[in-house]
Amino acid sequence: MARLVRGLIAASLVAWAIPASARDSLGVWNEWGAFRDPAVPRCYAIAMAAAGGRNRELVPFMTVGTWPRRNIRGEVHWRLSHRIAPGSKVTATLDGESFAVMAAEASAWAQDRRMDAAILAKLRSAPALTIAGKSRDGRTFRDTYPLRGAASALDAATLGCAGL
Repeated sequence: MARLVRGLIAASLVAWAIPASARDSLGVWNEWGAFRDPAVPRCYAIAMAAAGGRNRELVPFMTVGTWPRRNIRGEVHWRLSHRIAPGSKVTATLDGESFAVMAAEASAWAQDRRMDAAILAKLRSAPALTIAGKSRDGRTFRDTYPLRGAASALDAATLGCAGL
């Protein structure tokens, strides 16, 4: 558990490039953590991909963010384990449903708010999410996220920003 918390904090720092003192931990549930940054303000749930796969170029993680002043809630983002090949399609799959997401370099996002909402609805009941694409070396990569604890972290991040 301590290793997970350290990993979440490290991923959080990389993802958002802010000082550790600027964030409040809202809790950790299984593989997922939730944080609030009142200075921005923003809140987010975050998880690292499960260990495995071939040699990773980058540490993969997934975030679901809320920026109350921008009226953005539940925005899904992935940092991929590999830089994608130009023109490569990236797909997120949950419970047998696939979503063609937007991607550039080593990041991916839902195409619009409707897709964000559809992915979030699936996150609450699916056992895992897999995001896959083709890396620059031409091989397919897959990053898998266990979703136990995701719903609690999502709820904590949403509630954490309710008053901001």
